[in-house]
Order: sequence, then C-alpha cells, then structure tokens
Amino acid sequence: MGLAAALKRESTYIAAIARTLIGLRAVKPDSPHTIVDEVEARAREIPDAVAFYFLDRTMTFRALNAGADRVAHWAKGNGVMRGDVVALLMENRPEYVMTWLGLLKAGAVVALINTNLRGTPLAHSISIAGAKLAIVGAELAATYGEAAPLLEPRPAAWCAGGTCPGLPDFDAACAAAGGAPADKAWRTGITCKDKAFYIYTSGTTGLPKASNFSHLRMLFMMHGFVGGLNVKATDRIYNVLPLYHSAGGVCAVGMGLLTGGAVIMKRKFSVHEFWEDVHRYDATIFQYIGELCRYLLNAPPTKYERDHKIRTITGNGLRPEIWKNFQERFAIPKIVEFYGATEGNVSMLNYDGTPGAVGRVPSYMRGIFTTRIVKFDVEKEEPIRGSDGCCVECADGEVGECIGKIDNAPGKTFDGYTQASDTQKKVLADVFAKGDRWFRTGDLMRRDADGYFYFVDRIGDTFRWKGENVATSEVSEALSVVPGVKEANVYGVGVPGQDGRAGMAALVTGSGFDIASLAPAIARNLPSYAQPVFVRLLPELEITGTFKQRKVDLVKEGFDPDATRDPLYWLDHARGQYVPLTPADYADVIAGSKKI
Repeated sequence: MGLAAALKRESTYIAAIARTLIGLRAVKPDSPHTIVDEVEARAREIPDAVAFYFLDRTMTFRALNAGADRVAHWAKGNGVMRGDVVALLMENRPEYVMTWLGLLKAGAVVALINTNLRGTPLAHSISIAGAKLAIVGAELAATYGEAAPLLEPRPAAWCAGGTCPGLPDFDAACAAAGGAPADKAWRTGITCKDKAFYIYTSGTTGLPKASNFSHLRMLFMMHGFVGGLNVKATDRIYNVLPLYHSAGGVCAVGMGLLTGGAVIMKRKFSVHEFWEDVHRYDATIFQYIGELCRYLLNAPPTKYERDHKIRTITGNGLRPEIWKNFQERFAIPKIVEFYGATEGNVSMLNYDGTPGAVGRVPSYMRGIFTTRIVKFDVEKEEPIRGSDGCCVECADGEVGECIGKIDNAPGKTFDGYTQASDTQKKVLADVFAKGDRWFRTGDLMRRDADGYFYFVDRIGDTFRWKGENVATSEVSEALSVVPGVKEANVYGVGVPGQDGRAGMAALVTGSGFDIASLAPAIARNLPSYAQPVFVRLLPELEITGTFKQRKVDLVKEGFDPDATRDPLYWLDHARGQYVPLTPADYADVIAGSKKI
C-alpha cells in the first residue's frame, strides 16, 4: 500500500473513532441519560420530522414520543414497577419501537421475543424472563395462544394492532390512558448500567438464551454506528431485519433515533421488493445480514437495483467471495462490515471497506480496544495454554478464538444471561495474567499485519478430518462460486471407524448446476481433506429469523439415504466425481469397506 493510501486509511479510521467518542461522552454506567432522553429531545427539537416510514404511512418524532407516553401510562395503570419485565411479541412496525420506548419510560425491562418461535421455545423465552405482562401483536395471537398453556405462571396478555379473542385491546387501553407526558419520577434511580431489554440468542443449537441488554450497551451500539457511518438527520435507513434482535432493533433503529434520520421499516425481507423500496423511499443506508446479500445477488436483475441513493451499507456476514460482485452489481459506494454479538463486548467496524474484513484494531489502538485472538485446540474445543498456564496470543495470520477483555468501561462489560451457568461458559479466566477475565466470542478469526480481523468459522463448526482443520466457512466460499450453486451449508458428520468428522455439504442449486462438474471445480480451490465427502441437494436451507443457517438437524440426519428423500452423493476418488450414494454404498462406508 502506498503512502497516500495508508494515510487515507488511517484518517478514515481516526475520524470514525473520534465521531463515536464524541457521541459517547455522556454515556457512562452511572448516568441516568438513556435512549428515552434522546427520543424526547428529538420530539422537542424536530417534532414534525419523520421517524419511521412504514408501508404507506409515516410516524413523526412527536407522534412516536406521544404514543410512548400513552404506553407508559398504560403500564403504570397495570401495576408495572421499576424492573418489572414485559414481554413484547410483535412483528415489525413503528408501534414496536413506540411500545418498548413507553415501557422504558415506565421503568420496565422489555423482553424482545423472537416472532418465529412456536410452542415450547416460545413459552421458554417468556418464562425465563419472568414476564409480568405480555403484549402480543394480533398477527401472532394464535401463536401465543398455542404456547400460553405451557407458561407457568402465565403473564396477563394484551392484544395490539387488532382484536384477539379472549385478550383485552392494548391500543384502546393506551388511548384511554390519556396524552400527558410520562412522569420522569417513574424512571428515578435507573441508570445506564441497568437492564433495558432481554434479547435472545437464535437458538440454532437448542432453546434460546436470554441475554441481559443494558441501557449502556444500547447507547454504545447506537453511537458506534452513527459515528462509524457518519449518519446525519438527512439519512434514510432501510431496515428489513427483525426488531427483536440487536442488528435491526437497536443498530438500525438507533441510527435514526439518535440523529433525527428516518428509518424505513419493512415487516419482512422481500427479494422482489427490496430495490423498489430503496428507490421509492430514497434510502441512503441499509443494514444487511450476509445471507440477505446472497439472496439479492442470486436474484435476476431488477429495474431499480442501481437506480438509488444509497451512499453506504452496514451489516455482518458478507462473505469475501461475493463482496466485490455485490458491490459492483448494485453500485454500492461503501460497505462497512461489522462484527459483534448482542451479549458480547467484542465489537469492530471495517470503516474503510477493506473486502472480507469484519473490523480493524491497528497496533496504536490495542490499548483502547482490547480484542485479541488466542491459540485454540479445535479437537478439544478450548484455548491452548502455555507452560505458565496462560493463553497464547496468535501471530499475524494464525487462526484462533477471538476474545475481549471484561472491565467496567462502556462497551467492555459483559452483562451475561438470565442463567448464571450460561454466563460462566462465556467467560475465560487467567488469560494473560492471573485474575483477568475475557469474553469468549466462540468465533475463530485471524488478524493480518495491518490489524484487520477476518472471520474464519464458528467454534464447533470447524472440524478435524484427515488430521487437518476444516473451516466450514471456507468450504462454503469455494462451493458458492461453482456455477449453479445458490446456497451452501457445510458441516461435519461422524463416520464409524474414522477419526474426526467427514465434510458434508447441503446445497441449494439452480440453473447451470452439474453434479459431474462439482468435484473438479472445488478441487481447484480446496485441498483434498477439505473437499466435502458427502453432498446433499435440498430445495431450500432452513434459517433462523436472523438469517443464520441451521446445522443441527442436518448433522443429526447425516448421510443415511434412508433418512431423507433428498438426493445424496459421495465423492468417489477413483472417478474424481460425486456419484449417487446408494443404501449399499452407505452400508460399505459404515462397515469401512469403502474408502472415503
């Protein structure tokens, strides 16, 4: 990199950090200043500015704040006290933000319930939060009704956005509560270090866990994106991500709430409506999830995909193999990839848009941003410790687990989960010094000499085969550029008599895919040990509500042809091709008489 380019990179980084730190000046653990104060300030300063666009209607900051006041009066009228939990189960719409804002004005904690949950997982999520009341969108009333018998004790539920048999009308009750401003005394004693939300893990490998999400973390994340993207009141942020999760419900929404910019809200992501919406609403920013980008890239060209006012986009999971194609096809001036977890203290932004990087911590910022990568044993699934009992930091280019030091500074705390046992699993002690504590991200990463961090794989997804580590993300990248492969989900499966796990890929394919050309294509980009032994063709991949691929069921089903009707193939090394996996072949593999 030339001197001019290096200076531009550093100035971009420093300017973004400076903007963020300026915004965070008042954000301190003991400060009573929360997002409630920010929205009330917007309502005073720019009351008629649009806070939300949704379908064919708008909501101004005046209306947002006034509606939140009515919700606060409703909450107090129903006995909600400081620290009481209210569950919110509602699909995306402006009233979602209005509702949690009003509950925060009343001093409550809001459990943001995943709208994709059903039955036991739904009841579990509400129960572990200890919800006193539940506000249910009419569109999810039947779903809630099915889970309600499993709740013990059962919170009093109200129906919002319509009528529900057997549930009182939340909207009518709020309207009857009057329009007086919420009493600030209801929030007396609440500071940034107190809980604002419970936000849940996706539940890709079991029942969801409720993470404690403080007012401090909320403002820290919001200011991070405002500073990193230099968001202004003139920006319009297009948001198709679910509001029950931190990406869509905190980061995207926060960019508008803190600056006076407008959030263009969508109930659900639609490939067919995406670019038309971006064009129609004059969006300048949108927030993505990696799989969302892949869906857009796989779609046929549309009229408005380059006819827009987007100046930058931000998100996580945009894979390196499609980064440049996505940016060029859709004329995106700048991509700001980020890394972070709802409950974690490791957060990074790739401010200058270096393709593939999830963030950067240059050497001169290591004292401020205490994110490190330590050596990791993939087979034992634990960090490697030296003779002194401490962990060993990885060298540049070396893969290990990414961790973040836990202390009381904003952004470095770890608030944990509702269950102490879940919290303890994420804490690594005595890392570089006796008594220090670090948050475990559960992600394998590598760092280059310039301080850029690159995601490699989730711990548990990476597996050993033929004595080598196989990163599922890297295999997925190689598969995704094969003609006709639309999506790839890679995982390891156990094979009797074999050490480690054999690679298997579940593929969604389309026009141009030829199974006969698959093996030669991936052999050009993957070493032999990383090439999937088994391939399964599916009509679609199962994902979570936040667009994360589910692996657990695929791993359980394995490669038994009697366990699925989907086409199965295995890699015949003698022919150099994937061939159909018959029951007889399966029996030979299990018996060890067929070499894999």
